[in-house]
Formats: sequence, C-alpha cells, structure tokens
Amino acid sequence: MTIEKQFNPTEFESDCYQKWQDMDAFKPQATASASPYCIMLPPPNVTGVLHMGHAFQQTLMDILIRYHRMKGHKTLWQPGTDHASIATQLIVERQLQQKGISKASLGREAFLKKVWEWKALSGNTIVEQMKRLGASADWSRERFTLDPGLSHAVQQVFITLYEEGLIYRGQRLVNWDPVLQTAISDLEVIPEETQGSLWYIRYSEENGGEGVVVATTRPETLLGDVAVAVHPEDQRYHHLIGKTVQLPLCNRAIPVVADDSVDPTFGTGCVKITPAHDFNDHAMAMRHQLPLINILNKDATINTQAPKAYQGLSREAARTTVLAHLTELGLLIKTEPHALKIPRGEKSGEIIEPLLTDQWFVKTETMAKMARDAVDNGEIEFVPANWKKTYDEWMRNIQDWCISRQLWWGHRIPAWYDEQGQVYVGKDEADIRVKYSLSDAVSLTQDKDVLDTWFSSALWPFSTLGWPEKTPELKDFYPTDVLITGFDIIFFWVARMIMFGLKFTGQIPFKKVYIHGLVQDAYGQKMSKSKGNVIDPLDLIDGIDLESLVAKRTKGLMQPQLAKKIEKDTRQAFPNGIPAFGTDALRFTFAALASNNRFIRFDLNRVDGYRHFCNKLWNAARYVLMNTVSAEENRYVDTPIEITAIDEWILSKWQVVKSDVADMLAQYRFDLAAQSLYDFVWNQYCDWYLELSKPILTQPEHFSIEAVYGTRHTLLTLLEEILRVMHPFMPFITEHMWHKIAPYCRNSYAVEQTIMLQPYPVAEKEVLASATQHRSMDKIELLKRVIEAVRQLRSQLQVAPKTPITLLFQGGADEDKALIESIAIWFKALLKVTEYAWLAPDENPPLAVTGLVDHLTLFMPMAGLIDLEKEKTRLQKEIQKAQLDALVAEKKLANPNYVDKAPPQVVAQERERLLQCQAMVHTLEQRLEQLQHLDVA
Repeated sequence: MTIEKQFNPTEFESDCYQKWQDMDAFKPQATASASPYCIMLPPPNVTGVLHMGHAFQQTLMDILIRYHRMKGHKTLWQPGTDHASIATQLIVERQLQQKGISKASLGREAFLKKVWEWKALSGNTIVEQMKRLGASADWSRERFTLDPGLSHAVQQVFITLYEEGLIYRGQRLVNWDPVLQTAISDLEVIPEETQGSLWYIRYSEENGGEGVVVATTRPETLLGDVAVAVHPEDQRYHHLIGKTVQLPLCNRAIPVVADDSVDPTFGTGCVKITPAHDFNDHAMAMRHQLPLINILNKDATINTQAPKAYQGLSREAARTTVLAHLTELGLLIKTEPHALKIPRGEKSGEIIEPLLTDQWFVKTETMAKMARDAVDNGEIEFVPANWKKTYDEWMRNIQDWCISRQLWWGHRIPAWYDEQGQVYVGKDEADIRVKYSLSDAVSLTQDKDVLDTWFSSALWPFSTLGWPEKTPELKDFYPTDVLITGFDIIFFWVARMIMFGLKFTGQIPFKKVYIHGLVQDAYGQKMSKSKGNVIDPLDLIDGIDLESLVAKRTKGLMQPQLAKKIEKDTRQAFPNGIPAFGTDALRFTFAALASNNRFIRFDLNRVDGYRHFCNKLWNAARYVLMNTVSAEENRYVDTPIEITAIDEWILSKWQVVKSDVADMLAQYRFDLAAQSLYDFVWNQYCDWYLELSKPILTQPEHFSIEAVYGTRHTLLTLLEEILRVMHPFMPFITEHMWHKIAPYCRNSYAVEQTIMLQPYPVAEKEVLASATQHRSMDKIELLKRVIEAVRQLRSQLQVAPKTPITLLFQGGADEDKALIESIAIWFKALLKVTEYAWLAPDENPPLAVTGLVDHLTLFMPMAGLIDLEKEKTRLQKEIQKAQLDALVAEKKLANPNYVDKAPPQVVAQERERLLQCQAMVHTLEQRLEQLQHLDVA
C-alpha cells in the first residue's frame, strides 16, 4: 500500500467525513465502563454562515470531543441551531418586500409559514459548513430552538417562573429599535464612534434670573426633561439646589437636584435629566422620585407629550427645530465639537432609543445569588480563572431581564388577556379556561410578543437532552463537562444557563467554562464587513481567486462608499487571492492560536506554515512506507527485533510529548499541546529520526537483521501513534494516512473502522520516568550536535552537502572518544565524511574551519574544498548588495508621506525587509572575517 505522491486534501476530506457519518461514528459509543463526556455546541443562528469566530470555537470543541472519544468516554457533542428571531424575520421580510408583499398583508400565520419554508430551504447552511470543518457532532440529535420538545420546555419554564412570581409584566426602560419596532438586548446594540456636538443651553430661573447652563449632546430630548442635576459638592451651584428653573420651550418648571453621579468637569457641571430616554437619567430619577415623561412614539417621532410645535417630527427634524427656537430666544449659548458613541442596532443599523414600553421581565436577584454561589464554591470553574471576577461583577449588578420581543417569529408568550386586560398564563387557551375557571363567554386574546432568543438558549444544556422528561440522555450527560464560548456572552448566555440550570434541574449545567479570545485580523483589528477584512474559513480551506474575493468583500455593504478602499486593500493584501490550505492546516492554526489572550490575531502566514507541516507529515509517511513495506516481503512484522539507540532515543522523547499533550489538554492550553506536537513531529521525528534511520535502512550490512527490523518497526508504530495523537487536531490527514500505515503495524487494528474510534495513546509511566536517563540519550544528543556543527561549517563556506569531507577531533576524555566511535556510522553516512581522526592535544591542525561541540573541537580541513580568494570576493559582493537594499528600505521608511499613506501592511513588510537586510549584512561580514582569519593563519 502506498500514499499518493502529492498532498492534496481535496482528494480525501469529503470521503473521510462521509465515511464517519455512514458509520455513525459521531454517536456516543456505549461500553460498560465508559464514563460520559458531553459538550453543548453554542447554537449558531439558523440564518448564519460560518465565520472565523465559529470556526475557531468549533475546532477547539471538536479537538476535545475527538480526544475524549478516543480516551474511551461515552462522548456526546450536542449540536443545534438557534431560531434567531430578529435576523430570521428580517431575511424573510426583505425577500417578501422584493416580491411586493408586506408582512402585514400576509398576517401572522401566513407569514410564519413563509419563515418555516425559508428555514427548510436555507436554514441548514451553517451546519453543512461545520461538517466541512470536520465537526464530529452527533447530527442525529441535532436540535432547533423551535423544535416541539424545546418549545415545550420553554413554555414550562415561563409558566413556572410566572406562577412563582419571578416573571412579571411592567413598564421599564429598554433598548428600542425604531425600525424593527422591538426591544433588543444590550448585545445587539453596537456603539459607533462619531463626531457630534455639545450644545450649551440656558435654563433660566423662574424669576428671570440667569439660572444654569446645561451641556447636552441631544438637545431634542429636553422636551422630556424633568430636572437639572449638579454634584452636591460643586460650590458653583450649591445655592440652586432645591430650587426650580424654567425648562425652555415647554413652559414647565423643573427642580435642581444634587446627585453624586454628576461629573462636575463635564460641560458646565450641570446636566439635564430625561429619565424616559436615558438609562443613567432613569436611575437618577428613581433615586429622587422624579416623574417620567416619554416624548417619543415607537417609530422615534415626537409624541403628544411634547408641545404641539414638535409633535409628529422625526428625531432629526425635532433637533433642528429645537435648536432654531432656542437660538431665536437667545438660550443657545454655544456649540462645541464633541466625540461620542452612538448606539446602533446590530441588525437594522438604526440609532437605538432608550424607551419606556410595556414588557415582560424575569426577576433575577435570587437566581443570580445561586449562580454566584455555584462559582464561588468551585462547582463551576472558569478557565482562565480571571474571568470569574468578570462574571461575579456582572452578577452582583444584575438587573431584571427583559424577555419579550415585539416580533412574530419565535416562542410566543403563553399569556392571554381578557377584555379588561387581566392576564392569564398557561399552556394554551383551553388550559387557561380550566386553570382559571373561565367560561367560553370570556373573550381571550393571546399576547402578541415572543420571547427573547436568549430565554430559550438559557435552557439549552438540559432542554436538548429531553427535559422536562427524565430521559436517559439527561441522566447520562447532565451536567455537561465544559462550555466553550467567548467572553462577550458570559453575561448574556453563560450566566443565564447557570441560573436556569440550577433553578430547574437543581444541578449546574456544566463543570467548567473555557473562555477563549476573539479572533482579529493580522493587524489586531476586529473582523467586520464594513472594514473589508472578513475572511471566510471555507476560502482558507478551498482557496479563492482574487476577483471572487474582491466581489465577496464589496457585496452588500451598509456603506457602499467604502467599496473602493476595501477593493484596493484586498488587492494589495491578496494579489493572488487565497490559496487552498485544506481543513487540517486551518484547524491546527486555530489550536496553535488558542492561548489565554483576550484577542487572537489571525495571520495567513501561520496557516501556510501549518500546510507545510501537513505536507511534511505526508512525505514522512511516504518515506516510512517505502522503506519498511514491500509487496515481496513484509515478514519483519513477525520477526524478532532489536531496539537501536536511535529508536530508544525517539521513543523516550515521544513519551514526554504524549504526557505533555495530555496535561495541556486538561488545562485547555490547546496552543501548548499543538506546539509540543509540532516541535516533535517536525524537528525530532521528521528532521532527526527519519534522517538517522537512513544509515540503518541503506547500509544494513553494518547492523544486525534484528536491528534493521527494529528500526522498521519503530518507524511504523511510532508514526501510527503520532497519527492517533494528532487526530483530534488534524482529523482528515490522520484518518487517510492511518489506513495506509496501520495494516503493517504489529498491533491488531480493525482497520476497516476509523482512527477516531481507536484508543488514544498515553505515556508509559515507566519509560516516561526514566526518559532522560536512557543510555541512548547522551549518545544521540551528541550525534545531533556533531551533525549540526559540521553542517554549519559547510554552510559558512558554501560547501555542498554531497561533497566528501574529512573530519578531525581534538580534546575530550576517553568517554567522549568512545561516544564518538559509537556514533561514527551515522555521522560518516549523513555528513559524507570519508574519514575521521583524532589529533593529539598539542597537535596543530591543517588549514581548517573550526567548531566546538561540548569539550571537543571539530576541524574541517579546507584543502580542496574552496578557493579562498574567490569566496572572499563573492562575499564582498553580497555584502554590498545587502547594504544597498537596506539603504533603499531606510530611505522609504524615513519618508513621512510613504509611512502615512501606504497601507499598514505594506509599511510593516518594508520594516521587516530592512531588518532582514541588516541581519544579512551582519552574517556575511562574520563569514568574511572568519575567512580572512583563516588566510592569515
């Protein structure tokens, strides 16, 4: 059996995944002694497509799932998607609008039918993309938050909380999207930095006195002002506290109050209080028992609570009119530029208004206390541990949770109203009539709102396992083992799952919470469509040409004027598009980047490097098969073997790596586990062990037949173990190669199965304990140092690797000489050493380049190897060229126009080029100095 000459992941990735699915390999494998292990997939929006954050997070989950499956656990990765109320409804509404159909004209039931039709056709995109990433979730158990079972769980939780007085309906200040006409969560509000203005407005005293001047960024909201606030220790206004001032344009007197939250250094130190349209003002109004005056309709036009001159105006028109009227009255004192953040809706792009509306709320104080205690007492552990403090601060300052949304798509609130507005909560209308003894004569109307999607997501760890029914899955897999998520939703999702899990199951939902960093581009910027720096993970896997990449990045921009800049930057950054790296290279990159940092910079060069790593492993497997297996003879499989020094050395190194990988995965240090594997496979196994095996395989006459078979055996079995250890990180290449390698190993494998169901290799404790004490260690480490030293001498003089050389040793003790003798067969074969000899301690060597290895001095005689004068001339020319290149780069970087106007990545490349040229000059000068020293000698 052979491995294809070229590494081409497209030839086997899809076949591997289909095979796994056909085998039901992703389902929990039940054995008598298997302990359960479970991870819940954070449900992506059903409207979504795979982005870098998803790919990064899901790769880490899949590594753990594959690892624990191979460790023999009964492993479940529970997948599913979220119905995404706002996003899904928007998509379908826009599709209907393109056909000239409005949501209102269809009505609720017909519209919802259209949404379900869209879901059936397009709602599975992200799941199929996850499969391309190699996600080994149990797709047979895939859930959707609007599934009947999950909907039943949501309804039961709502009813229970309502009956216990923990859910109520009331009027509170919420984030209101005037376009979507619904309340939204804080997470759906995106602060946009912009240059605005600070207007200074006089509020006169009632008796005609000067009163105060307030500074505001929203002058139109003065129509809803109920007070002016100053700091209690601000002596400038101490005399006004408790008095009233005249509210401009409204013919109302409002009080001056003192509050510690006022910043005396902002503006004039006086702030207007509009509690119905600002969260901070609302909190202040509650402290001072001030009235709430709402001046906005739900579409953000001015309502009848304001003077007639402004009623019906949009926010923008009202601002213009208010400023004009203030100017006419001489009350607008001055205007200053002011940088501020405007809250915009993530989905609509509209400016969000704090607005008083009737909504449903969950009382969170008692449940939050239970959730805090679960973390404080160690039942739930945050990794890294510093996120515990963030969680605790949020939970101690938690407010009641607004759970209603003014939408049609979602879990409809199970509440009905009679004609007097009395509310009844139950499973359905029939249940309510029985529950509350209502006759058919009482007309009931169901609440039109749906629940916030975070409400159903908060039940995800147990609702997906069948709760409220006592299912076998709930018994086996709850509590789950670890939740993997980003820090941005610790409050919105993690905390709420803990609260609801404890409340409704009496148990924590997960034992650990691993918080990963957020993926940024190579320059530390957030990836966003508007910046044009988004990278599609599938483009990294499959590759994409430049024109297609430009078209993808400039399509559907909210700010079309940015298209030209995005196109220019894209062409500069990816002049040849993006090459196909394959899934394994991308996954290994994600693992290598998964440090404890808050943000993670993603650089395509890393992916390229790990594609080379895949290629290195591929070629290593080809080498092993070609040198250990033949159609004519593979009898060595059953032949007695002798483990040589190089075999013993590499096997000892391998025990340490297996131990390190297990330790690092237990600590969720995916980056350190990946680095350990990379260093071993590339440097120790491929670069050293395969090289050191060549003399045994090519010159078997110098070794016993048992030693030859022993090295063949080690080459095969160690590679097979490497594939199993690397499988969770690189599932496709390891699956494909394992089937080529495993049949020839001495171990017994069911090769018709899959590597993912084979046992995960563990460190052999006895070997690990003495790994650094093996007799082979000193011998092989010395061999490596000799080889490195001689190769460096060859490189310095540009002596070709195949050119035969003589090697002389001087110094050292008898023990050193014995070690050199024991490794002579290897360094003679690998370094093309025709002969070697020992010089007496006082013996002068011939003209030679010199190196040091421990207590030994190495001499490589130069006679017949190079022409000193020609070599010096060549080096001088190279020095001059590198100096000139450095000078050109220095001039560019010294030019302010170039540095300011060129793209950041181009400037960074030029700086790197300068450093490389300077390093080259230094290296070449050192070589020239050495040759001149030899010439003098």
